[in-house]
Amino acid sequence: MSPIAIDLSFPHRWTAKVLAERPLILPSRHFTYPRDAEEIERGALEVLVRPDAPDVQQARDAQSFLATCALGFRDPAVPTGLWSCPKSKELCAVAGGYAYLIDTSAPESFTMIAYRPVLEVRALPAKGLLLFVGHHSILAWGAEGKAWESGRLSDEGVTISSVEGVVLLGLGWEMTSDKEAPFAVDLKNGIRLN
Repeated sequence: MSPIAIDLSFPHRWTAKVLAERPLILPSRHFTYPRDAEEIERGALEVLVRPDAPDVQQARDAQSFLATCALGFRDPAVPTGLWSCPKSKELCAVAGGYAYLIDTSAPESFTMIAYRPVLEVRALPAKGLLLFVGHHSILAWGAEGKAWESGRLSDEGVTISSVEGVVLLGLGWEMTSDKEAPFAVDLKNGIRLN
């Protein structure tokens, strides 16, 4: 597994601790992602999560839980770690390139990003987006969920170079020319500009 990344660029209403291994005694609230995960046999990212609560009554109801996130790949080229999200009560846990967006106030509710694997996670707080880079395209996650998904940007391998205003610039490898070609994507809607 790759080194564990922690990116808390977005304001968030939770605290989390990555555990070195699963506790011998599981807490009363334990969730496995995905629910019926055969991948758990390959390993998992174990995260102890405590939702924050704005008032005393909600604090009594905000119980900690253990999130067991199935490992995708053991390749150090794919990310593993925790990211805060545009929606403050969501946590993004990535385990060997498998990305899970977990609602910390209702941890039975989660979304697994379809890319297998996610090759990079990039927070753009000024744009309100968390980007997931795959082999061929980019998926953007906002406060309301999936904001957009780009079309195909590469035959194999997408690299983000920079963000200039509302335009994301990058490179994608083209099989026909056997070269990396530049691309530009509108961050408002994911449409390729060139």
